[in-house]
Amino acid sequence: MRALRILLVAAFVLGGILVGSDRLAAAWAESEVAGRASLAGGRTESVEVDIKGFPFLTQAADKRFGEVRVVARGAHTQAGEKSLRIDEITFDLRDVTVTGDWSGYRAGEANGTALISYADLVAASERATAMEYGGPGKVKVTGSVEVLGRKVTRTVTSSVTLVDGDTLKVRADEVPGGGIPFLEEMVRERTDFERPIGRVAGMRVAKVEPRPEGLAVTVNGRDVAIAG
Repeated sequence: MRALRILLVAAFVLGGILVGSDRLAAAWAESEVAGRASLAGGRTESVEVDIKGFPFLTQAADKRFGEVRVVARGAHTQAGEKSLRIDEITFDLRDVTVTGDWSGYRAGEANGTALISYADLVAASERATAMEYGGPGKVKVTGSVEVLGRKVTRTVTSSVTLVDGDTLKVRADEVPGGGIPFLEEMVRERTDFERPIGRVAGMRVAKVEPRPEGLAVTVNGRDVAIAG
């Protein structure tokens, strides 16, 4: 009985060592991937990587991982001629393979959501002065114009849509004119805008959705390069 107890304790300790070693190796790999991640060449402020599945060492030996989650903060993508900052993008990668001498990583399939703050959307619009959530599918946009030497400010409720799968469009549902000639056209010049957003981190944009915390952009793709 004493020998069996010793054997069980030894097995438990050995198992703990193996699990600990496996997680240490996974943590090292996560750090390496995060450090090399380029997100299709775009710069980021920080990247966190979580390699799913156990044991890690078996997956590493095959140079193939079933599922990896990446969270990047402060990523940037092009919106026409302007750089658009993405507050946070979280995406799940499947069938991730290692290429070269652990210098490159590609995902067979990727799905994620990018969150763009309204302050960053204002910066991309170039002319609006403020923006906030306006309800499902809507944002409230504020713009100011000068009429006969007087500053006129209007806040409008605008619809947010994705045009042709690659262009973000924000357009006011209506503009209160207040009896001032040409005011609607002038305000729209400040509040309405379109920005091509193309691909985000190498993935195509599938959907845009205003949320209280910002504009959520759903992205997906296949054979996506993470690094290398």
